[in-house]
Amino acid sequence: MAVKITTYIGFSGDAEEALTFYHGVLGGTLDITRYADMPMDGMEGEPTWVMHGQLEVPGGATIMAADTAGGADGGSRVDVILYGDDADELAGAFEGLSSGGSVTIPWAPAPWGSFFGQFTDRFGVSWMIEGGGEQA
Repeated sequence: MAVKITTYIGFSGDAEEALTFYHGVLGGTLDITRYADMPMDGMEGEPTWVMHGQLEVPGGATIMAADTAGGADGGSRVDVILYGDDADELAGAFEGLSSGGSVTIPWAPAPWGSFFGQFTDRFGVSWMIEGGGEQA
């Protein structure tokens, strides 16, 4: 798989409702993981909230979303996510894009079997980079 880029929508307790709605309208395959299923330092949330939701829409589009402890009302928080299966390429992207910015979660192995890191770049854009492992 090549490296891909998409948006990641942050909600405050209603990510599952939103993703289920999108799924009902657009079809595809919906997968949801809750905070209780996958605890990770720096990613606190209510145990029943969506830690990661991913809707693979027919035709190749992907919608990703989660509930965030800081909260984003009405899905107003949007991050850019870069993901794929080449850990070295993703690590380089993390290093380069985060330069001059503020790292929230350092690039490191994640509990779900790949790597993950999060930062705000020097322009104020929030990024997540994920992959390079068994579930990229």
